[in-house]
Amino acid sequence: MSAQTIAAGPGSATWRLIKTESRLFVRDKVGPLWGVGFPLIVLVILGSIPLLRETVEGTGGLTYFDLYVPVLILFNLAILATGALPTTLAGYRENGVLRRMRTTPVGPARVLLAQLVANFAVALVAMVLFLAVAWLAFGIDLPQNLFGFAVGWLFTAFALLSIGLLITALASGRGPATAIGTVLFFPMMFFAGLWVPLASLPQTLQTIAHYTPLGAGMRTFQEAYQGEFPSVAPLLILVAYAVGCTAIAVRWFRWE
Repeated sequence: MSAQTIAAGPGSATWRLIKTESRLFVRDKVGPLWGVGFPLIVLVILGSIPLLRETVEGTGGLTYFDLYVPVLILFNLAILATGALPTTLAGYRENGVLRRMRTTPVGPARVLLAQLVANFAVALVAMVLFLAVAWLAFGIDLPQNLFGFAVGWLFTAFALLSIGLLITALASGRGPATAIGTVLFFPMMFFAGLWVPLASLPQTLQTIAHYTPLGAGMRTFQEAYQGEFPSVAPLLILVAYAVGCTAIAVRWFRWE
């Protein structure tokens, strides 16, 4: 790829880089397998358990399985944000890829953009797949407010991917990126209701959950399932995470 070609068509060069990074992302298998395949298998298993069809108090008539569908969508976002995205980019830094690309017309900024697009695309496909399987295979209703659900998902995706960029900025290589991502992943998933539905938690923990990225995301999902548009509070919390983590990541990001 020549500098003249890039200068003449930066958009096309960026698009080629996005396609290349997307192919590498799928070939690496970590994101697709753990972020899509594993939660999809869990979805099928949970959908086969009759006990999970019981109604959960305080959720407006939703069942346990109704709650686990959006939780697994959040699981997908969390895996991509705390695992696939930071380990890939930190690996690029560790192997000197970012340093070498910094001297080319392509530049490392486009590598970041390409990785963000690849992760976002996989997350979008996974979200549609989870909803479709839950609806067609198990008869779980789609969110009553689909537009509100889409807005909540977008805000949550941006917030989570910004956290992935922050991990990338702080980690010197794949090992530290994996360690930081793992430390963040489990408490975030706890407050998303992976092990215990949020409505079953003590009030203090429910309040804390509302201020976590996945807890706020889960709140927008629940409101959309009940036919409401996501309220302002969780959306503002997600925006705060997205803006704050992105600003810190940009400030402290190291190409070498």
